[in-house]
Amino acid sequence: MSPRDAVAHLTPELWERAGRLLIRKALAEFTHERLLKPELDGDGRYAVPSDDGTVTYRFAARVLTLDHWLVDADSITRHGQDGAQRPLDALDFFIELRGTLGLSDDILPVYLEEISSTLSGTAYKLAAEPVGAAQLAKSGFQDIETGMTEGHPCFVANNGRLGFGIHEYLSYAPETASPVQLVWLAAHRDHSTFTASSDIDYDALVRDELSEETRTRFADTLSGQGLDIADYHLLPVHPWQWWNKLSVSFAAEVAQQRLVWLGTGEDEYLAQQSIRTFFNSSHPSKHYVKTALSVLNMGFMRGLSAAYMEATPAINDWLAGVIASDDVFQAARFSIIRERAAIGYHHRQYEAATNRYSPYRKMLAALWRESPVPSLEPGQRLATMASLLHTDADGGSFVSALIEESGLTPAAWLRGYLDAYLTPVLHSFYAYDLVFMPHGENVILVIEGGAVQRVIFKDIAEEIAVLDPEAVLPPAVERIRADVPEDKKLLSVFTDVFDCFLRFLNGILVSDGLLEEDTFWQTVAASVQGYQDAMPHLADKFQQYDMFGEDFALSCLNRLQLRNNREMVDLQDPAGALQLIGTLRNPIAKFRPEN
Repeated sequence: MSPRDAVAHLTPELWERAGRLLIRKALAEFTHERLLKPELDGDGRYAVPSDDGTVTYRFAARVLTLDHWLVDADSITRHGQDGAQRPLDALDFFIELRGTLGLSDDILPVYLEEISSTLSGTAYKLAAEPVGAAQLAKSGFQDIETGMTEGHPCFVANNGRLGFGIHEYLSYAPETASPVQLVWLAAHRDHSTFTASSDIDYDALVRDELSEETRTRFADTLSGQGLDIADYHLLPVHPWQWWNKLSVSFAAEVAQQRLVWLGTGEDEYLAQQSIRTFFNSSHPSKHYVKTALSVLNMGFMRGLSAAYMEATPAINDWLAGVIASDDVFQAARFSIIRERAAIGYHHRQYEAATNRYSPYRKMLAALWRESPVPSLEPGQRLATMASLLHTDADGGSFVSALIEESGLTPAAWLRGYLDAYLTPVLHSFYAYDLVFMPHGENVILVIEGGAVQRVIFKDIAEEIAVLDPEAVLPPAVERIRADVPEDKKLLSVFTDVFDCFLRFLNGILVSDGLLEEDTFWQTVAASVQGYQDAMPHLADKFQQYDMFGEDFALSCLNRLQLRNNREMVDLQDPAGALQLIGTLRNPIAKFRPEN
């Protein structure tokens, strides 16, 4: 591809549209987080002035429950002091509001770079052949995964991917749907650690993942250098990581043959929304592969810790055992896809020079996660839960297409989805003091006839925590115990489920005219109450952690990123790093059941 063709999506028209959509999201989410305070002007539109008052943004909007702002993108205008209209420019927006948004001199240019990258990605998606939401809703699992256009619903700068050049974006971004062959290295066993679930070992994993021909090719590559494959672990690596990090930052390991380049594998993979995880498109029943990727995206360097990987299979085995032995989970047909094996490489000098949270300790590791495909029954299909928030260029919504396909009333469809998704979240919290991060990208829906039959959670070991300091945990699982203040424990549900997902789903269904807000939240309340009625022995905990309380703390994700977009959360104290600004009225409080 020529340099000109690589940027064919960067046209004035597409850039203007991408910028308008991003400013729409910024106005909505920054207002939700109380960074902006729009005021109604004389003609019924909202107005937001710049820091110095020389520029004003005006727009039409509707405000829903949970202070959710539905901003009309086409209504946004930008005016100078003389009232004359000026062109919209997304980068200017952040510069003009840098003080209001709390963007420091150090953070601002990096944030602008993330915004530029996010805009470029949006322009690429806008340039693609449009696929209607109704068509996408009946498409295959990976067509849906690569067809998502929004990214994280809360974060404004949600596709920064700093480190990717345009050629790498076109090769590795999920929306490009480019086939990827992973790089394989031999990692000397004196410096690498392999751990696995109880039902698989290293040799079985390698046999399952690599053909005999490939294994022979790798062994011959090593023997040709006088090395024995028995002394090494075979380790998959993101191609970007090899060319941009390992071949340079790990040069000593390569020179001394502790790491040996073996070539690429034969299977083709597709990058997932999480950017560093790959789905095996050649053999969909094989494992996902999650790789370290030293690219800055949404507040973190997306590495993988070798030390964290050691306990990952044991944590997954423990959780799978909890789920398998619990009647509530089984009745909901709830499941996880286990992270069954992991390899981490230990660079001795970097580890000696840094603490355990350093990005330098997260440059070389990989894990294998089960595929959900083998668990499907005839007539069932898969979709990432993030798809429920997808709308196409014409405003058609994915979730409305599913509801229409199902033939159910919108409220009945919603209740079925909530019982499959919310019930396991609630039961984990109340029965086991266990919390997930169950956002759209971490949940897979099993759909049949347009209706959600069950859900599958993924990304387990890095995203769960046990909040009970007295809980009895196996030694290998102890890492997931978290010290969280009592008044913040239920935020795991209110923030991750209500504010960061259901708020947006409600907005779409209301906009589409399928449900009134009261009906939506009454259905949520009924799902919560249905679970609680079935668990009378947990009544004390329901009272202690009240899902029907009047309000809950507003946890602001963009404020974290605006404050420090290189390390959004202090990993040594994640709960203490939260930005809590006031409260939100609990939308199900008014539906509290009568005792």
